[in-house]
Amino acid sequence: MSALLRQYAAGSALACEPVDQGLLNRGYRLCTTRGRYFLKHHFDPDTADPAAIERRHRATQRLADLGVPVAPPLTGRDGRTVAVVGGHAYALHPWIDGRHCHGGQLTTGQCARLGGLLGAVHACLERVMPPKGRTRPATSPHPVESADPNSTFALIDDLLARVRRHRPADSFDELARHRLLERRALLERHADRRPPRGASVGWVHGDFHPFNLLYKGDAPAAIVDWDRLGVQPRAEEAVRAAAIFFVRPVGALDLPKARAYARAYRRSAGVTPSELAAAVHRVWWERLNDFWMLRWHYERGDTRADPQFPAASALVMWWTREYDAVCEAFAG
Repeated sequence: MSALLRQYAAGSALACEPVDQGLLNRGYRLCTTRGRYFLKHHFDPDTADPAAIERRHRATQRLADLGVPVAPPLTGRDGRTVAVVGGHAYALHPWIDGRHCHGGQLTTGQCARLGGLLGAVHACLERVMPPKGRTRPATSPHPVESADPNSTFALIDDLLARVRRHRPADSFDELARHRLLERRALLERHADRRPPRGASVGWVHGDFHPFNLLYKGDAPAAIVDWDRLGVQPRAEEAVRAAAIFFVRPVGALDLPKARAYARAYRRSAGVTPSELAAAVHRVWWERLNDFWMLRWHYERGDTRADPQFPAASALVMWWTREYDAVCEAFAG
C-alpha cells in the first residue's frame, strides 16, 4: 500500500475498507492524509492488461472534458494512471460521494434523464474514440452473433445434469431445474425467431447498470467501471441496461419508466425507433439463450450472482408473453 500511494503522492493510508458491490474487480474506499480515494484492483484477467487500462483511462478523461459525469483516475509521478505493484494492476480515483439507484427508486423524469445520459455517452464516445473501422472490437460478454439454439439445448442438458448431481439439494437447485425446463420448452416454441447478426455498431460503455452509476441527490454524479468499453451494437446496450434498471422483483419490466428512458435515449443518441425495436428482439433472444448465472453457480461454484437469478429468470418468461408491449414501450 505504501509503495502504491508513493507513486501517486497521495499521502499515507489512514483507513482502507473494501467496497462490497461489483462482481469482477476489487475496490476499496481509501482514506489517507491527503484525502479520500477509490482504489481499484483490476483483478479480472480479461480486462487487467495495464496498457488497455491506460487506453480506457484516456477515453474517460476525454469524456470528462466533454461534460460526461465520470471519475477519471489520478496520474502518478511517472505520468501513468496505472500502478503495477507485485504484478497486480491498480488505479486510484477520486472518491465520489454518491449512492446507487435502481429504477424502482427513480421518478419517471429521472428515468428519462438516465436514457438521455446513456445516449449522450454513446454520442460522445463517437467523438473521442478511434473510427470503428480502425479498431478491433474489445472483448465483450455480449457477442454480435446471435445465440444458436442448438448449442443452448446442449447447455441446458448439461446444466440439468449438474443440478441433479448437486448435493445436498436446496431451494436454488429446485428453482434452477424449474427454469431450465421452462426455458427449454420456450426455446423449442420460438427457435425459428433467431435474429440475424447485429448491425449499426458503435462505442459503448459495455456494462451500464445500477452498480456502475453513482447518484448525488437526484442527479447522476459519475459513471464508473469502464472495463468493458468496446465496439458493440449501441441500441442493444440501451435495451440491456433497461432490462436491469427497470426489472421488478417479480420479473416484469416497469414499462412506463422504460418508455420514458427509451424516448430520451433515442433523442440523445440519434437512434431510430426501428433500430431500437430490432435491439429489443436481439436482447430478448439473448436472454432466452443466456444462463451465465447458473454457469457461475454450477460450473465455477461462484454464488455471487445467485440473488439476481429469481427476477432475471422470471423476466424471460414475462418478456416473451408481453413481447409486443415491450417493443411498443421502446419504439413507440
